[in-house]
Amino acid sequence: MSDRRFAARELRVRAAEAEFQRHLPVQAANGEESDYAPLPFIANYSKGLPHNAQGEVDPAAYNLLRRALHTGRAEDFERIPLGGPRKLVNPQAGLAFDTQGPDPQALAVPPAPRIDSAQGSAEAVELYWMALCRDVPFTDFAVSQDIADAAAELTAMPALGGPTLGGEVTPGTVFRGSTPGDLAGPYVSQFLLKDIPYGTLLIQQRQDTLVRPVDHLTTWDDWLEVQNGDTTVPDRRDPTTRRYLQTPRDLAHYVHFDALYEAYLNAALILLGLNAPVDAGNPYRYSHNQEGFGTYGGPHVLSLVTEVATRALKAVWFQKWYVHRRLRPEESGGRVHQHLSNARDYPIDSGVLGSTAVDRVVKKYGTHLLPQAFPEGSPTHPAYGAGHATVAGACVTVLKAWFEEAHVLADPVVPTKDGKGLKAYTGPDAGRLTVGGELNKTAANIAIGRNMGGVHWRSDYSASVRLGEETAIGLLREAKETTLEDACFSLTRFDGTTITV
Repeated sequence: MSDRRFAARELRVRAAEAEFQRHLPVQAANGEESDYAPLPFIANYSKGLPHNAQGEVDPAAYNLLRRALHTGRAEDFERIPLGGPRKLVNPQAGLAFDTQGPDPQALAVPPAPRIDSAQGSAEAVELYWMALCRDVPFTDFAVSQDIADAAAELTAMPALGGPTLGGEVTPGTVFRGSTPGDLAGPYVSQFLLKDIPYGTLLIQQRQDTLVRPVDHLTTWDDWLEVQNGDTTVPDRRDPTTRRYLQTPRDLAHYVHFDALYEAYLNAALILLGLNAPVDAGNPYRYSHNQEGFGTYGGPHVLSLVTEVATRALKAVWFQKWYVHRRLRPEESGGRVHQHLSNARDYPIDSGVLGSTAVDRVVKKYGTHLLPQAFPEGSPTHPAYGAGHATVAGACVTVLKAWFEEAHVLADPVVPTKDGKGLKAYTGPDAGRLTVGGELNKTAANIAIGRNMGGVHWRSDYSASVRLGEETAIGLLREAKETTLEDACFSLTRFDGTTITV
């Protein structure tokens, strides 16, 4: 055997051995599936299955879902009854695996917050405020009374776990992510605003808009039909009126239709177009006679940032269907409505029941339901973890490992008042927007954009970006082990600690 073939075989063997030695975590749910026996499964995902007039799932239907997830047999999945024409989204994906990167079942996230906990209440209140503030421009957060009221109520709910200044939620921290760089500069990341060099094209990031932006599922009949899996009429999109991301509704609209790795592929293209410096561990950063291409060059990172997305999806689909089965925020809104209407007595934490945000929703819409940005509400798969957030965590981790995180992005921008153009951002931290910080912000923008649509919880974001991070680190470790070069990747994790792969 030649030295070259022997070296390649040794690389493959080391990578396989490293994956085999991976510790298998304990997969733990929060216990709600069995704790509320008189009213079974009220705190679990059931959208798309048949429900009664109070919006509670048919227990026999839910148990057939659980049976299929337990046996993994195709015929059992086909026996799951639906309440309408919408189909369940890909529950079998959680049992798939890849030959590169960690197996989906080898990763875990903590148990989800419960509906009878202070954190569950705080997350619900944040979502009601997000719905009320969907059309407030990000640049007006500092002067909006609704935003000030949201910040004040959320300050009194520290279990939320969101970012604060001096222990207070402020207009500058409300609805933002919790990772390094999230509080610096404009709300929207530079990677969602700057032009994208795509070969010979230069693509402006002006998004299409809605012909008539309205909220949905604010009446009981509409809500119940959607819980049973009925289809809805899509909102009309306006491809002629395009603008940069300006409001929470804009961000929700973006993540309603994006390709899951779209924002991160765009970020990679922007960084390559800027000739942004690569990480010091890249073997070609200091080479005097070689440059990277298929390994440790542009084609390598472009393929990695998209390839890791499929690994992330399989990991989070295992958590969604096989471990947690957390109810969607719109389902929780139905429980809040029934409880406050005295139709049911649910074990919901009192924080959301006495919330100013819920009171304002009632005055505006006549029900306690959580207004949804999308006509169909959430997708037909459980809330925890979040697909967008897990993919965000995975893809951003690859990019932070690849590029020098501390590199400052020149010429930061914000949208003009009408949203149709860009202007220079001149805030006090304009010279401190780094590659790493703006990548973290991109992940938060995309993940929390789903929350702004009403379809995910804050902990869906915070836990899932870390699940994606672990997926990416495993993939990067194997990428390193299966190439000849002496390479390493250094990056700052979402919790602020640094590691070298």
